[in-house]
Amino acid sequence: MKYSFDYEDYDQGLGAGDLLKTILEDKEFQGQTELVIGNWGSILDEGCQTLIDGIVENKDYFSKVEKLFIGDMTYEECEVSWIIQGNYSKLWEAMPQLKELIIKGSNDLQLGEICHEGLESLTIICGGLHKSVIQSVQEAKLPNLKKLILYIGIDEYGFDGDINTIKELLSKSDFPSLLYLGIVDSEIQDEITNEVLKSKYISQISTLDLSMGSLTDKGGEMLLEKIPVLPNIKRLDLHYHFLSEDMEKRLSALPIEVDISERNEPWRYKDGQVIYNPMLTE
Repeated sequence: MKYSFDYEDYDQGLGAGDLLKTILEDKEFQGQTELVIGNWGSILDEGCQTLIDGIVENKDYFSKVEKLFIGDMTYEECEVSWIIQGNYSKLWEAMPQLKELIIKGSNDLQLGEICHEGLESLTIICGGLHKSVIQSVQEAKLPNLKKLILYIGIDEYGFDGDINTIKELLSKSDFPSLLYLGIVDSEIQDEITNEVLKSKYISQISTLDLSMGSLTDKGGEMLLEKIPVLPNIKRLDLHYHFLSEDMEKRLSALPIEVDISERNEPWRYKDGQVIYNPMLTE
């Protein structure tokens, strides 16, 4: 079930605490396995910490929730770069039944020490992911994690790492059950492609997601060289890219499922500067 306020609710002064109360008083919520939290009204003034704390404090009430999405808002409601998140440190212990967590927004986002036996899917959607958050994922104890999607974004909207940050994530993390790896929405997508193809996960996963970023023919050549010798890879997601038409055809000829939709052209300025913008930044 999804809970969300609109502009009229915001005009009436409703905020995160009011949305929490709405959820707790909703008799139809009992037994629901999915909880989606959208606009909490005061999104420009406060984050979702009240909601996170409320879930923790009322963990028995939320004991059936297996899928949790906090921050499900459209661009019209709130640009992703404006969403104020919160601290999830206490959520891991409070929701042992949780299988999927989706977080949208990275302002004030803290994951703390992640330790969860049952979590199978973790997605963080943002325009710029802080290095501290990436390090929390890197150090996470998630033995049953099957799907990981991280939107890297750009430095202007919060990404304060570099390619070494991604390299350390791939080398130092330990996700023995991982089947879907998505390191997406980056302006260094070619460099990320290189690191992913050299990582320990490349012989383990069945889906490789390098979509929504600045992937060019340079990254495409790397994929053409490596993917054919990896029988475990069944699907390659490259949608929203900067590949040439010729590279699109060559990648489409791979004997696996390949998504190469949404071809883009870079911004070319008179001074010769060329800009490859990721799909989601603000």
